[in-house]
Amino acid sequence: MASTLIKNALVVNEGKQFQGDVLIKSGRIEKINEEIPVENHEVVDLQGNLLLPGIIDDQVHFREPGLTHKADIASESRAAVAGGITSYMEQPNTNPQTTTLEKLEAKFGLAAGNSYANYSFLFGGTNDNLEELKRLDKRSCSGVKLFLGSSTGNMLVDDEQVLEGIFRNTEMVISAHCEDETTIRENLERYRHQYGDDIPVQFHPLIRSAQACYLSSSKAIALAKKTGARLHVFHLSTAAEMDLFTNEIPLEQKQITAEVCIHHLWFSDADYKDKGTLIKWNPAVKTAEDRDQLWKALLDDRLDIVATDHAPHTLEEKDQIYTKAPSGGPLVQHALPAMLDKYHEGVISLEKIVEKMCHNPAKLFDIEQRGFIREGYYADLVALDLNGSWTVNKENIAYKCGWSPFEGHRFKSQVTHTWVNGHLAYDRGNYSDHRNGMRLTFDR
Repeated sequence: MASTLIKNALVVNEGKQFQGDVLIKSGRIEKINEEIPVENHEVVDLQGNLLLPGIIDDQVHFREPGLTHKADIASESRAAVAGGITSYMEQPNTNPQTTTLEKLEAKFGLAAGNSYANYSFLFGGTNDNLEELKRLDKRSCSGVKLFLGSSTGNMLVDDEQVLEGIFRNTEMVISAHCEDETTIRENLERYRHQYGDDIPVQFHPLIRSAQACYLSSSKAIALAKKTGARLHVFHLSTAAEMDLFTNEIPLEQKQITAEVCIHHLWFSDADYKDKGTLIKWNPAVKTAEDRDQLWKALLDDRLDIVATDHAPHTLEEKDQIYTKAPSGGPLVQHALPAMLDKYHEGVISLEKIVEKMCHNPAKLFDIEQRGFIREGYYADLVALDLNGSWTVNKENIAYKCGWSPFEGHRFKSQVTHTWVNGHLAYDRGNYSDHRNGMRLTFDR
């Protein structure tokens, strides 16, 4: 692999900004300095534009195997690198579900040679696969995923004895989707009684309510404290849940951590009027007050990670009545530009964006040699034009599903280059044909 010299970058890394050069050699960062001689290197001159570590997204649904009419590993990892995401962790609710070691390795086989970005896959816990879960190799799998709210097939873990067994027997991070199923069913039946199946979508956050979220997440946290398990709560969506998390100790010392997703930081229940089922997610987008408290908790470090929960469906699937329209939407291409809009608004600093989207996922999941701009680390990097405004439209949407909840929005910043393991995967709208993603490994 030829060496690449990135010149004249404004590097944002580990709480600092500095002007400098970065030399890439054999897929890794060889040298970081204020000035590196050009010599025989291939040169990319950023002319003062930003250079960040590649984004690590700890929660995506790329739909392969079994649901590839919506998306697949190649299409969505390609969209991810366009959004500056160089590593991702994909979820187990595909078809078949990733609930055996055989199915897990089969999914790794699908990604090998197909993924534009680095990858790992979470193993799905169920009511009846504890023995299989105990056999997981903690160095080669990102962790365990539990659905504590309704999900596909048998992936709802609702047997309390089994749940405690999983918490007691898992050394890796347990990532949990927390919504109380009983509460949701009771709410749904109440609205069905009034509206039938065609429930107005604005009632989604009342059906999948703040109470349903709090009941489930508080129960999971209590169990983690009881058993000593390492728990990471996915996609927090309510103000009430913020009191369950702490900022009094460093991330490295936390046994219980939390994630917030782009859509819960961006949208509110006022947006259902215009966006309809396009912003139907589980957990639901809730009130502006909930959104404000999520931002407050993110900025004061009660919330540790920003992710996407990228979960595409076709427009035909989304364009159905409430009870038939699936939850989820595509986000990997637009997550970083969305956060940079909030930087321009004065909501969050560049350093804090890098901490929450690059450094903290690497720390929390013990990812080896990624998530930072450091000599010797893999050269996963993203360059950005902070003032390169652009409008999301059908022509520049990279998702296989062909739509975005941000369609028509004009972002203030854009990704210009993305390097994955030192290879230039994305260059101002042009994609490399080489799919250079590697399987992530973990220092556990």
